[in-house]
Amino acid sequence: MNNPTELQQVSAETMRFMRGKYRLDEVPCTIDSNCIKFRQGSRTILAIYIHEERYDFLVIFGKQEREKFDAVRNEFPQTIQDIYDNSKTHHDGKWMLTPISNLDTLEAVKKMILIKKNPNRKPFPKENAVYSSCGQRCDLCVHYSGAIFDEEFREELKQRLIRVYANGVGDGGYWGDDMKFCDGCHSGGLDKKFDCEPLKCAKAQGLNECHDCRKNPCDKSTAGWKPKIEIKHVLADDVTWAILPYVYRQYGN
Repeated sequence: MNNPTELQQVSAETMRFMRGKYRLDEVPCTIDSNCIKFRQGSRTILAIYIHEERYDFLVIFGKQEREKFDAVRNEFPQTIQDIYDNSKTHHDGKWMLTPISNLDTLEAVKKMILIKKNPNRKPFPKENAVYSSCGQRCDLCVHYSGAIFDEEFREELKQRLIRVYANGVGDGGYWGDDMKFCDGCHSGGLDKKFDCEPLKCAKAQGLNECHDCRKNPCDKSTAGWKPKIEIKHVLADDVTWAILPYVYRQYGN
């Protein structure tokens, strides 16, 4: 497997951060087809413009947010301070467009986003959590036979999965009327004959599960979904129930 480029790492870390920290709708921009917005109701927290060689992150600071930034501006790299000073202030705030192609700049902009809005994502309780070998939450998975789901809620989860992973509809009964169920990795997961790819990788290295691997988490340890910035309409509640249970340790919560 080829190592991801730094831009690909920026893309993955952006989605881990935004979905792990915030409960927001993801909405394609109406004017620019290569733009995605993270919104709470009608309020945009972050807009990302996608380019081949970089991402442009747009954050708008109102009066109170500018006061917060000014109080800690020396904690930011000079490039961020220059962007802040040179950005125009409109009726709704100061529009700061920051080009990002590396993880260092992303870390600085993450701090700007935290000034814009405090995290509002409440992590799933872990007291009764059941984790798969790759780190996903079995007990929150629509396929888990041991979970206490009433059929109405399981049907709701199926519809959320279909909205997020539309290309899986009708795939061998995966989410259809003959949807597969499993009771965990010890029985082979959804495919009773063969281990899933993460478990195959772990066993090839003489390990029982991904958690034991020094490289974990890696892109193999995700359960069929690779985080990346993309133009797609995803509801906040669909992130909660159709994405977060299926990624390694719920994005670090």
